[in-house]
Amino acid sequence: MELRVAHLYPEVMNLYGDRGNAIALRARCQRRGIACTILPVNVGDPLDPAEVDIVLVGGGQDREQRRIAPDLLRRGPALREAVDAGLPVLAVCGGYQLFGHRYVDHDGSVIPGIGVFDAETRHPGPVADRCIGDIVVETPFGEIVGFENHGGRTYLAPGQEPLGTVRLGRGNNAEDRTEGARRENAIGTYLHGSVLPKNPALADALILAALRRRYGPSVELPPLDDAAERRAHDAALRTALARARRPA
Repeated sequence: MELRVAHLYPEVMNLYGDRGNAIALRARCQRRGIACTILPVNVGDPLDPAEVDIVLVGGGQDREQRRIAPDLLRRGPALREAVDAGLPVLAVCGGYQLFGHRYVDHDGSVIPGIGVFDAETRHPGPVADRCIGDIVVETPFGEIVGFENHGGRTYLAPGQEPLGTVRLGRGNNAEDRTEGARRENAIGTYLHGSVLPKNPALADALILAALRRRYGPSVELPPLDDAAERRAHDAALRTALARARRPA
Protein backbone atom coordinates (compact mmCIF):
# COMPACT_ATOMS: atom_id res chain seq x y z
CA MET A 1 0.00 0.00 0.00
CA GLU A 2 1.04 3.58 -0.53
CA LEU A 3 -0.22 7.05 0.29
CA ARG A 4 0.38 10.44 -1.29
CA VAL A 5 0.31 13.45 1.01
CA ALA A 6 -0.04 16.91 -0.51
CA HIS A 7 1.63 19.48 1.74
CA LEU A 8 0.28 22.90 0.78
CA TYR A 9 2.64 25.89 0.91
CA PRO A 10 5.28 24.22 3.14
CA GLU A 11 7.76 27.10 2.78
CA VAL A 12 5.22 29.75 3.74
CA MET A 13 2.75 28.08 6.13
CA ASN A 14 5.12 26.43 8.60
CA LEU A 15 4.66 28.41 11.80
CA TYR A 16 5.87 26.66 14.99
CA GLY A 17 7.13 23.58 13.15
CA ASP A 18 3.91 22.45 11.47
CA ARG A 19 6.13 20.63 8.96
CA GLY A 20 6.45 18.00 11.68
CA ASN A 21 2.93 16.80 10.86
CA ALA A 22 4.12 15.58 7.45
CA ILE A 23 7.16 13.94 9.05
CA ALA A 24 4.96 12.16 11.60
CA LEU A 25 2.56 10.81 8.97
CA ARG A 26 5.39 9.48 6.85
CA ALA A 27 7.13 7.89 9.84
CA ARG A 28 3.98 6.14 11.06
CA CYS A 29 3.28 4.84 7.57
CA GLN A 30 6.82 3.59 7.05
CA ARG A 31 6.84 1.76 10.38
CA ARG A 32 3.90 -0.23 9.02
CA GLY A 33 5.44 -0.87 5.60
CA ILE A 34 3.20 1.70 3.89
CA ALA A 35 4.98 3.84 1.33
CA CYS A 36 4.28 7.52 1.94
CA THR A 37 5.25 10.26 -0.47
CA ILE A 38 5.12 13.90 0.64
CA LEU A 39 4.30 16.19 -2.29
CA PRO A 40 5.09 19.88 -1.64
CA VAL A 41 2.55 22.12 -3.37
CA ASN A 42 3.54 25.78 -3.60
CA VAL A 43 1.80 28.76 -5.17
CA GLY A 44 1.12 27.99 -8.82
CA ASP A 45 1.98 24.28 -8.62
CA PRO A 46 -0.48 21.77 -10.09
CA LEU A 47 -2.68 19.79 -7.71
CA ASP A 48 -5.57 17.46 -8.39
CA PRO A 49 -7.07 16.61 -4.97
CA ALA A 50 -8.58 13.46 -6.48
CA GLU A 51 -5.05 12.13 -7.01
CA VAL A 52 -3.76 12.55 -3.45
CA ASP A 53 -4.73 10.79 -0.24
CA ILE A 54 -4.17 13.42 2.48
CA VAL A 55 -3.84 17.21 2.38
CA LEU A 56 -1.86 19.16 4.99
CA VAL A 57 -1.58 22.90 5.48
CA GLY A 58 0.10 24.63 8.40
CA GLY A 59 -0.07 28.02 10.05
CA GLY A 60 1.17 31.43 9.02
CA GLN A 61 0.83 35.05 10.01
CA ASP A 62 -1.57 37.46 8.31
CA ARG A 63 0.94 38.43 5.61
CA GLU A 64 1.53 34.76 4.72
CA GLN A 65 -2.22 34.15 4.58
CA ARG A 66 -2.65 37.07 2.20
CA ARG A 67 0.19 35.70 0.07
CA ILE A 68 -1.37 32.27 -0.45
CA ALA A 69 -5.09 33.20 -0.37
CA PRO A 70 -5.54 33.84 -4.13
CA ASP A 71 -3.89 30.53 -5.01
CA LEU A 72 -5.91 28.66 -2.38
CA LEU A 73 -9.14 30.23 -3.63
CA ARG A 74 -8.39 28.88 -7.09
CA ARG A 75 -8.11 25.41 -5.60
CA GLY A 76 -11.18 25.80 -3.37
CA PRO A 77 -13.90 24.13 -5.47
CA ALA A 78 -11.80 21.03 -6.13
CA LEU A 79 -10.77 20.78 -2.48
CA ARG A 80 -14.36 21.09 -1.24
CA GLU A 81 -15.49 18.41 -3.68
CA ALA A 82 -12.69 16.10 -2.57
CA VAL A 83 -13.45 16.65 1.14
CA ASP A 84 -17.10 15.78 0.52
CA ALA A 85 -15.82 12.58 -1.13
CA GLY A 86 -13.82 11.71 2.00
CA LEU A 87 -10.39 13.26 1.45
CA PRO A 88 -8.59 13.58 4.81
CA VAL A 89 -7.27 17.08 5.57
CA LEU A 90 -5.36 18.56 8.47
CA ALA A 91 -5.45 22.38 8.42
CA VAL A 92 -3.63 24.15 11.26
CA CYS A 93 -4.08 27.71 12.57
CA GLY A 94 -3.80 30.10 9.60
CA GLY A 95 -4.56 27.21 7.27
CA TYR A 96 -7.61 26.35 9.38
CA GLN A 97 -8.80 29.96 9.20
CA LEU A 98 -8.56 29.99 5.39
CA PHE A 99 -10.43 26.68 5.17
CA GLY A 100 -13.36 28.58 6.69
CA HIS A 101 -15.35 31.24 4.86
CA ARG A 102 -13.16 34.24 5.66
CA TYR A 103 -10.70 35.85 8.03
CA VAL A 104 -11.43 39.44 9.03
CA ASP A 105 -8.16 40.88 10.31
CA HIS A 106 -7.52 43.55 12.95
CA ASP A 107 -8.19 46.48 10.62
CA GLY A 108 -11.32 45.00 9.06
CA SER A 109 -9.65 43.74 5.88
CA VAL A 110 -11.13 40.47 4.63
CA ILE A 111 -9.03 37.51 3.51
CA PRO A 112 -11.46 35.14 1.76
CA GLY A 113 -11.40 31.44 2.56
CA ILE A 114 -12.57 28.37 0.69
CA GLY A 115 -15.49 27.31 2.89
CA VAL A 116 -14.51 23.74 3.70
CA PHE A 117 -15.61 24.51 7.27
CA ASP A 118 -18.75 26.50 8.01
CA ALA A 119 -16.86 29.00 10.13
CA GLU A 120 -15.59 32.57 10.16
CA THR A 121 -12.58 34.06 11.91
CA ARG A 122 -12.52 37.63 13.20
CA HIS A 123 -9.67 39.47 14.86
CA PRO A 124 -10.97 41.48 17.85
CA GLY A 125 -8.50 44.33 17.31
CA PRO A 126 -4.86 45.26 17.80
CA VAL A 127 -5.13 45.78 21.57
CA ALA A 128 -6.82 42.41 22.25
CA ASP A 129 -4.90 39.64 23.95
CA ARG A 130 -3.72 36.77 21.79
CA CYS A 131 -4.89 33.25 22.52
CA ILE A 132 -1.52 31.82 23.43
CA GLY A 133 -0.30 28.93 25.55
CA ASP A 134 -0.69 25.24 26.17
CA ILE A 135 -3.97 23.64 25.18
CA VAL A 136 -5.65 20.34 26.04
CA VAL A 137 -8.73 19.22 24.11
CA GLU A 138 -11.11 16.29 24.50
CA THR A 139 -11.91 14.88 21.05
CA PRO A 140 -13.34 11.73 19.43
CA PHE A 141 -9.68 10.75 18.94
CA GLY A 142 -8.95 10.97 22.66
CA GLU A 143 -7.25 13.75 24.56
CA ILE A 144 -4.97 15.84 22.36
CA VAL A 145 -2.35 18.33 23.50
CA GLY A 146 -0.58 21.16 21.79
CA PHE A 147 0.27 24.84 21.76
CA GLU A 148 -1.92 27.66 20.44
CA ASN A 149 -0.92 31.17 19.39
CA HIS A 150 -3.53 33.10 17.43
CA GLY A 151 -5.07 36.53 17.43
CA GLY A 152 -8.18 35.66 15.45
CA ARG A 153 -11.30 34.19 17.02
CA THR A 154 -13.08 31.49 15.05
CA TYR A 155 -16.84 31.07 15.32
CA LEU A 156 -18.56 27.94 14.06
CA ALA A 157 -21.94 28.19 12.37
CA PRO A 158 -24.83 26.22 13.90
CA GLY A 159 -24.41 22.60 12.91
CA GLN A 160 -20.69 22.82 12.25
CA GLU A 161 -19.02 20.14 14.36
CA PRO A 162 -15.94 21.18 16.36
CA LEU A 163 -12.89 19.01 16.66
CA GLY A 164 -13.40 18.87 20.39
CA THR A 165 -14.01 20.57 23.73
CA VAL A 166 -11.34 22.63 25.45
CA ARG A 167 -10.22 21.27 28.80
CA LEU A 168 -7.40 23.77 29.19
CA GLY A 169 -6.61 26.75 26.95
CA ARG A 170 -8.59 29.09 24.71
CA GLY A 171 -9.55 27.13 21.60
CA ASN A 172 -11.54 28.69 18.78
CA ASN A 173 -12.53 31.91 20.49
CA ALA A 174 -11.93 31.75 24.27
CA GLU A 175 -15.70 31.89 24.77
CA ASP A 176 -17.56 28.69 23.92
CA ARG A 177 -14.91 26.02 24.75
CA THR A 178 -14.90 24.67 21.20
CA GLU A 179 -11.67 23.88 19.40
CA GLY A 180 -11.23 23.30 15.72
CA ALA A 181 -13.75 21.93 13.25
CA ARG A 182 -14.53 18.67 11.45
CA ARG A 183 -16.18 17.96 8.12
CA GLU A 184 -16.14 14.36 6.90
CA ASN A 185 -12.44 13.43 7.27
CA ALA A 186 -11.23 17.05 7.24
CA ILE A 187 -9.92 18.51 10.49
CA GLY A 188 -9.15 22.13 11.30
CA THR A 189 -7.34 23.03 14.52
CA TYR A 190 -5.31 25.72 16.25
CA LEU A 191 -2.92 23.17 17.75
CA HIS A 192 0.70 23.64 16.84
CA GLY A 193 3.50 21.76 18.47
CA SER A 194 3.49 20.13 15.88
CA VAL A 195 0.28 18.34 16.80
CA LEU A 196 0.60 14.86 15.24
CA PRO A 197 3.88 13.56 16.75
CA LYS A 198 2.53 13.62 20.31
CA ASN A 199 -1.06 12.75 19.40
CA PRO A 200 -0.65 9.49 17.48
CA ALA A 201 -4.33 8.55 17.53
CA LEU A 202 -5.11 11.69 15.52
CA ALA A 203 -2.34 10.87 13.04
CA ASP A 204 -3.61 7.31 12.67
CA ALA A 205 -7.17 8.51 12.11
CA LEU A 206 -5.98 10.47 9.07
CA ILE A 207 -3.92 7.55 7.79
CA LEU A 208 -6.74 5.04 8.24
CA ALA A 209 -9.29 7.30 6.56
CA ALA A 210 -6.91 7.75 3.63
CA LEU A 211 -6.25 4.02 3.27
CA ARG A 212 -9.93 3.13 3.42
CA ARG A 213 -10.75 5.79 0.86
CA ARG A 214 -8.17 4.36 -1.50
CA TYR A 215 -8.23 0.63 -0.76
CA GLY A 216 -11.65 -0.04 0.74
CA PRO A 217 -13.41 -0.10 4.13
CA SER A 218 -11.89 -3.39 5.27
CA VAL A 219 -8.40 -1.91 5.76
CA GLU A 220 -7.11 -1.95 9.34
CA LEU A 221 -3.98 -0.40 10.81
CA PRO A 222 -1.63 -2.68 12.75
CA PRO A 223 -0.79 -1.18 16.15
CA LEU A 224 2.56 0.45 16.82
CA ASP A 225 4.66 0.74 19.96
CA ASP A 226 3.83 4.32 20.85
CA ALA A 227 5.82 4.51 24.07
CA ALA A 228 7.82 7.52 22.88
CA GLU A 229 4.72 9.29 21.60
CA ARG A 230 2.93 8.67 24.89
CA ARG A 231 5.87 10.10 26.83
CA ALA A 232 5.79 13.22 24.64
CA HIS A 233 2.02 13.54 25.11
CA ASP A 234 2.22 13.06 28.86
CA ALA A 235 5.11 15.51 29.22
CA ALA A 236 3.15 18.15 27.31
CA LEU A 237 0.11 17.49 29.48
CA ARG A 238 2.11 17.77 32.72
CA THR A 239 3.63 21.03 31.54
CA ALA A 240 0.23 22.43 30.61
CA LEU A 241 -1.31 21.50 33.95
CA ALA A 242 1.66 22.85 35.91
CA ARG A 243 1.54 26.18 34.11
CA ALA A 244 -2.20 26.40 34.64
CA ARG A 245 -1.71 26.04 38.41
CA ARG A 246 0.80 28.90 38.63
CA PRO A 247 -0.59 32.20 39.91
CA ALA A 248 -0.98 34.88 37.27
